[in-house]
Amino acid sequence: MTKNSLVQRSYEIAKERYAAVGVDIDAALVKLQDISISIHCWQADDVCGFENLGNAGGGGIQATGNYPGKARNIEELQSDISKVLTLVGGKHRLNLHAIYGDFGGKTVDRDQIDASHFTTWMQWAKESDLKLDFNSTSFGHTKSGDLTLANPDKSIRDFWIEHTKRCRLISEEMGKFQNDPCIMNLWVHDGMKDLTVNKYKYRQLLEQSLDEIFAIDYKNMKDCIESKLFGIALESYTVGSHDFYLGYGAKKQKMVTLDMGHFHLSESVADKISSLLLFTPEIMLHVSRPVRWDSDHVTLLTDEVIDLAKEVVRADAINKVHVGLDFFDASINRIGAYAIGIRSTQKAFLQALLEPLAKLREYEANGQYFERLALLEEAKGLPWNAVWDYFCMKSDVAIGEDYIAEVQQYEKDVTSKR
Repeated sequence: MTKNSLVQRSYEIAKERYAAVGVDIDAALVKLQDISISIHCWQADDVCGFENLGNAGGGGIQATGNYPGKARNIEELQSDISKVLTLVGGKHRLNLHAIYGDFGGKTVDRDQIDASHFTTWMQWAKESDLKLDFNSTSFGHTKSGDLTLANPDKSIRDFWIEHTKRCRLISEEMGKFQNDPCIMNLWVHDGMKDLTVNKYKYRQLLEQSLDEIFAIDYKNMKDCIESKLFGIALESYTVGSHDFYLGYGAKKQKMVTLDMGHFHLSESVADKISSLLLFTPEIMLHVSRPVRWDSDHVTLLTDEVIDLAKEVVRADAINKVHVGLDFFDASINRIGAYAIGIRSTQKAFLQALLEPLAKLREYEANGQYFERLALLEEAKGLPWNAVWDYFCMKSDVAIGEDYIAEVQQYEKDVTSKR
């Protein structure tokens, strides 16, 4: 029996098993196909970008490891992303940071960037059947320091306000070009290493900066704002905390970004979904894996990721929650890291979509809590992996561990020669 025949047979058995608990797996696969993951470009090159400013790193960002073969230019990065897309099913998006523009070897400071520096990306994305998302970049610049949008120095603050305004306009042009809203994420590392006295002042400045940045409403882009618990060398105080952005997002009706690595390890990011959906228009997720807080390890099929996906599905919020990835591991094959992270995130959402939710809701409404708990536990053993293999087969991508050999071949043919 061929592998595809075995997958087909296993799928038919799984279909009957899931039908017994009221789950239509064909419908679940249609929904999974429609979940677009915003793939972060910065895993391919360790968050270096393609500027020509001679800036150093910093600002709470650090990729660790020295695995050979990282992308060194736009062409190599596009090649790597194209390869990644052959390893995963579904239609996805590409998330760019502002430092990844096509600057043509010229020096273009961040308060001078415009849409012309991203036409190469827009055209390539169209040819690749991808939609683009975007990020302003506050780190790794001579004017980054500890404070950007919250800096008391008006000249520095104005520099970053102008940069972020331009990023929103670039996002608007991307959205027009692709006929689909470009989601622009705003995260700044602003904070302090040690005890901070004027916390209120810096948050007041950040609020004022954001008000100026968001003064113009656009139709082809969506804003999201991202918090963080603390940054490298900024451990004691973060201006843009979760409380700050939750309040600002609710007040201004902005999308809030939940990064799984930006909270205390004991916090449940999944539990925040149902609350945020009541008070903000939409949610952006950055799916990552903190090992020691925000270490940005490659996303795996962990309980935390599964719980996150389940909360989205249980809230009937697939159309209101956007899914992106954010990790940068330079210690392993970067293409392989992408494949693991994307496939693991898809597996989590598949498990969520295969949950016998109607019966579970019925039990809960009737106060049948033993039955609810028992079914939740038994559902863990249902043959979701047979459905996953079928999804891969129908998507014409590697089934099971077969993608390992594809990644190895690409390394042999392409990345090892860089």
